[in-house]
Amino acid sequence: MRSVRKIYQFFVDGPLKKGTVLNNRYEVMAVIGKGSYGIVYLCNDWKTNENIVIKQLRNSKRRSKKELQQFENEMSILRLLNNKNIPKFHEKFSHDGHVYFVMDFIETDNLEEHIFNKHVTFTEMESLHFLNELVRLVSYLHDHDIFHQDLRIPNILLQNTQPILIDFGLSKRIVSADSPDELVLEMKRQDFYDLGEILLFVLYTTYSPTDKKALPWTEELSLEKETVHILKRLLSIQAPYSDIREISMDLQTAITKLN
Repeated sequence: MRSVRKIYQFFVDGPLKKGTVLNNRYEVMAVIGKGSYGIVYLCNDWKTNENIVIKQLRNSKRRSKKELQQFENEMSILRLLNNKNIPKFHEKFSHDGHVYFVMDFIETDNLEEHIFNKHVTFTEMESLHFLNELVRLVSYLHDHDIFHQDLRIPNILLQNTQPILIDFGLSKRIVSADSPDELVLEMKRQDFYDLGEILLFVLYTTYSPTDKKALPWTEELSLEKETVHILKRLLSIQAPYSDIREISMDLQTAITKLN
């Protein structure tokens, strides 16, 4: 059944060709991303002569109420956000029965490409400063009752050492006053765990293995105890954080220790 679905998706989810014009305004220049339910294009806006990004709900998903709601949810979340480190939402439109939305194009690579293709490295101090900037962004989201739920290195652009957060396809908006405390805490801790994994990724950029046998990060990485403490709490090895302000305070302590 799964293979039949994949064959179906292969035939119906073909991306738009270069040069296709959407909404009498946006010319497709390239495909820049493919997710489980969306295809992302780099387009030129004829009205402003600027490059923008358009996300399309996959053809195989547009008749699914759940997938359509997820697509609408991403748009509703982006509409609420106004932060220079998050792409700005512009508009939603339909074209030939397909659903699209438009957002800012930010000309830079994601963190995954910077690490694995450009071999960018982070010292322990640089890693903590980078995480601190990312924590500011996540704090901004949480203050708006938004939980990203998909914080991964492909979903973080890196521009002049600053993180740009993208892909809100799995994000949730849960108003604390109307929701159980346990659900809100679960959403927070998922974001915190993801932050821990991102911190590990950037810390490992300066690691050179000396043994063929893989060891736990606690043995492979030589870190200050304050950094270890942050990692263990983010990854729930020790008592997990309950609020992002706790993370900020521990980060300031760790950065001060390294200065």
